[in-house]
Amino acid sequence: MPEKSKTDKREARKKAVALRYDQAKDTAPKVVAKGAGLLAERLIALAQEHHIPIHENSDLTEVLSRLDLNAEIPPATYVLVAEILAFVYRTNQRFTR
Repeated sequence: MPEKSKTDKREARKKAVALRYDQAKDTAPKVVAKGAGLLAERLIALAQEHHIPIHENSDLTEVLSRLDLNAEIPPATYVLVAEILAFVYRTNQRFTR
């Protein structure tokens, strides 16, 4: 079986992006953490430890991982991120009832 190239291995690495959105302070969600490989795994583990909902979307993660830290998400991603935030709010409501 052929060995995967370094490029293939990098593309297959897990990525994670953490967003923060405070309606009172922010005009749009911001990237507050991001990483690939072991760092992505650590971000996911921290989210799980703190009961922060996780949503998987590799295409969106790819776009957001290219942004600088503390950068607002681009307008082109608003609809997707809004759907994720709605998922998070619904999840939070279920846990608080």
